[in-house]
Amino acid sequence: MCQACGTAHAQWQGQCKSCRAWNTLVEEVTETADSRTPRFVDPDSGKRSVPRPLSEVTLGLETRTATGDGELDRVLGGGLVPGSLVLLGGEPGIGKSTLMLQLALRLPQRVLYVSGEESAQQIRMRADRIGFEGEGCSILTETSTSSILEHAEKMRPEVLVIDSIQTLHSPALEAAPGSVSQIRESAAEFLRYAKSHNVPVLLIGHITKEGTLAGPKVLEHMVDVVLQFEGDQNHLYRLLRAHKNRFGSTAEIGLYQMDAAGLVPVLNPSGFLLSQRSEELSGTAVGVMMEGARPLLLEVQALVSTAVYGTPQRSSTGFDARRLNMLLAVLEKRCGFRLGSKDVFLNITGGLRVDDPALDLAVVAAILSSDTDQALPKGVCFAGEVGLAGEIRSVQRLDQRAAEAQKLGFDTLFTAAQPGLKSNAFPGLLVVPVQKMEHLVSALFG
Repeated sequence: MCQACGTAHAQWQGQCKSCRAWNTLVEEVTETADSRTPRFVDPDSGKRSVPRPLSEVTLGLETRTATGDGELDRVLGGGLVPGSLVLLGGEPGIGKSTLMLQLALRLPQRVLYVSGEESAQQIRMRADRIGFEGEGCSILTETSTSSILEHAEKMRPEVLVIDSIQTLHSPALEAAPGSVSQIRESAAEFLRYAKSHNVPVLLIGHITKEGTLAGPKVLEHMVDVVLQFEGDQNHLYRLLRAHKNRFGSTAEIGLYQMDAAGLVPVLNPSGFLLSQRSEELSGTAVGVMMEGARPLLLEVQALVSTAVYGTPQRSSTGFDARRLNMLLAVLEKRCGFRLGSKDVFLNITGGLRVDDPALDLAVVAAILSSDTDQALPKGVCFAGEVGLAGEIRSVQRLDQRAAEAQKLGFDTLFTAAQPGLKSNAFPGLLVVPVQKMEHLVSALFG
């Protein structure tokens, strides 16, 4: 069995014929006994499901369960859905267990927190450090899925948390925990439990060195929601994204700050990211980007200096290096700036990684400000995509970006020229439409 993609082979070989990965085939005994119950039970009648017309299916009166965490509720689409299976992945030490423990301690319902990686004493130490007292949260340290489900049948929890799916093993299989067949079978057992008991189940999953969820790809197909916890351990910020959501949009994100008391939701991310910004320095610009459906204002820092080691350096943190090279080529070709013999360093503050093309205009403004050593005017922000011909392209959801900029006290927004766009389109905010890079240079530096 290939540990990367889950493809079965008749005999061992060095390379998987499906995913072309090397040395990933491991011999596994797929089944020893047919102890599984691969059928769903109707939660209304308690009997085995039978075919029936869709018009006869009655909608339940269950509503989403609010978790008490506004950022998590936003990403989930409003809260936990009864009978849903949620998978949360992320780097080691990023805060997955802390987030799930905070959720378990906040919920007023009965919660069973199952840990296969930590002891009950370690979990209690983390709970004391977080500062929550959860009366309805019970801790179970177990790795056998049959034992976990047995305790769940007796306790009847309203929410079940599993930390993590890679540490569990099913007695029906002889494969080692963490193998493809064990992960697939363990997830299938909790899927049947969630659907038959109408209980939301949250699974914590490890990721590989490539950044993908460990285990077979079928694991992501089985669950209802796939959440990704992103961030850098050297920075305070954590991003929660939804890569798959059957009950809501995948365009929402949640932003957290890690401190000694755990993960704290950031209610005003734009103001938080701009809190340490200096207005007098050259090489800084503020860009208005969209993270999903949420507008964010963040600071772009650039440093342009003469290359002293012969070969010019191009370095970017939080921004695509290839896109930076493209923007530098446009500046040199279309605007006449000689940057080929200079070092260019770019940094997105806060440790965030961005991929919104609307940040191009802010990147260009920061580079020009550093090259000319002139600080940009106070209260100016940018939102626009730069094309290869030097034209400024329009961006989506300009009204939301403008409202966010106006809320934080900015009075001028440089953006692409659009048909019907007027400078007074947003009261209190001056919109400056620019068509080409040359117009931006003349407007900023004369």
